[in-house]
Amino acid sequence: MSTTTTNESRRKAPAGERVADWADGRLGIYGLAKANMRKIFPDHWSFMLGEVALYSFIIIILTGVYLTLFFHPSMNEVTYHGSYEPMQGIMMSEAYASTLEISFDVRGGLLIRQIHHWAALLFLAGMFVHMMRVFFTGAFRKPREINWLFGFLLFVLGMFTGFTGYSLPDDLLSGTGVRFTQGAILSMPVVGTYISMFLFGGEFPGTDFVARFYSIHILLLPGIMLGLLVAHLILVFFHKHTQFAGPGRTNKNVVGMPLLPIYMAKAGGFFFLVFGMIAAISAIAQINPIWAIGPYRADQVSTGAQPDWYMGFAEGLIRFMPGWEVNLWGHTLVLGVFIPLVLFGLLLVIFALYPFFEAWLTGDKREHHIADRPRNAPTRTAFGVAWVTMYLIMLVGGGNDLWATHFHLSINAITWFVRIFFIVGPLLAFIITKRICMGLQRRDRDKVLHGRETGIIKRLPHGEFVEIHEPLSQAKLHSLTAHDQYEPIEIGPTVDENGVERKIPLSQKLRAKLSKGYFGEGNQIPKPTAEEYREITSGHGHH
Repeated sequence: MSTTTTNESRRKAPAGERVADWADGRLGIYGLAKANMRKIFPDHWSFMLGEVALYSFIIIILTGVYLTLFFHPSMNEVTYHGSYEPMQGIMMSEAYASTLEISFDVRGGLLIRQIHHWAALLFLAGMFVHMMRVFFTGAFRKPREINWLFGFLLFVLGMFTGFTGYSLPDDLLSGTGVRFTQGAILSMPVVGTYISMFLFGGEFPGTDFVARFYSIHILLLPGIMLGLLVAHLILVFFHKHTQFAGPGRTNKNVVGMPLLPIYMAKAGGFFFLVFGMIAAISAIAQINPIWAIGPYRADQVSTGAQPDWYMGFAEGLIRFMPGWEVNLWGHTLVLGVFIPLVLFGLLLVIFALYPFFEAWLTGDKREHHIADRPRNAPTRTAFGVAWVTMYLIMLVGGGNDLWATHFHLSINAITWFVRIFFIVGPLLAFIITKRICMGLQRRDRDKVLHGRETGIIKRLPHGEFVEIHEPLSQAKLHSLTAHDQYEPIEIGPTVDENGVERKIPLSQKLRAKLSKGYFGEGNQIPKPTAEEYREITSGHGHH
């Protein structure tokens, strides 16, 4: 075909096709789209938890852009003359006054504020539950350890982004929280004073912290989070999504639906569903009514001052600690604040590095694309439930004054409950969860060997009554027996053939001990073997 004929046919093509041809000639997007737009994604309800977090983040960005158009991040004092009568003539910062203006004078401003705040809460809740799903199903294993770290960093940065965000209105509640944070910073030896002076531009509250928090909140942290989110999604796309065991599903394939058009259509509908639910909650449930609290003043403290739920863990650690202090070389070290800060960071680091610990413990270097059922990893599941239990107990500690006033309890009794159950609660949760997982494994083993109970009772010729069991389908048998079971690592003989004692590294001894605790006898129920299944289904003992 001649060049003239080709050009004429292009001119006759629809406008959209001509634009697509023009873009493909310069960006090469056709080949990229052809290779990736039919990528397969598995379908399971738990995979939607990450989507809830993603869509909430998009809503936060959209509403945040709208709010920045009207917010004045300044601590200059002004006299209020707006439309909210109870505040007439009161001195306040420009930040607080502009937040009142957004709430009462900007069209749709209060609704957008509430959508922004509720979306932030749902974003962190979605990430938390999504991370728990990843943890309990072992979806953090090779090759996804780095992606686990990306997700974990997103959660931690989201916590601090939320903190800087609800501090911006400069109301009495958020100001009390900022003062609490400044006290925690000051408890850090040597560097605490310098960090506080740098952050607040002088003695608290200074004149710059709202402007500095504003820059951190809308530029620095969201920029880092956006980069992490893009990297996270690219790795999800590159590594494939995990899937639960089932017929035809292996570590080398994905069974599900194509990205286009099915998955994208469902994802688009789900986005608007999430947006609609957040908008409905924001229209019905009031949150952060700063006009009822008043502007921040350094000589006042708001009663019932509570952070958002995701910061309750850190606040609970500080509230349950005794007020210990140590004087060293003329300096006072406030252990009652410093120890919880160290403990908070330590617990987060342990949770972040868990995938690497489990990889070291098992020595497994294979790629894993099949998700575990939580019951089939009882020790890991028990650790996860213990961590969540500790988190919830600290939430109680972070709101001990509200528990006391709402339920007419002694605040001292609540504090001692938190102190005791910070240790006892996770331990009980670990033991109970592990026993439940072991019981569920026994039930699965029984179902594989004996089939499903039908509820039909049959009387045998010699008078015995038995229940008829229905054999499981091959698909169900596969799902119940497809999981891996690791053997505990053995150190081997400590003395060689010449009677010379081997020098065994401490790390190897520790690894063997932990491996036995994870995978040794009494820590997992052996899967039924093919021989056991054939023997029992051949008629011997099977009804």
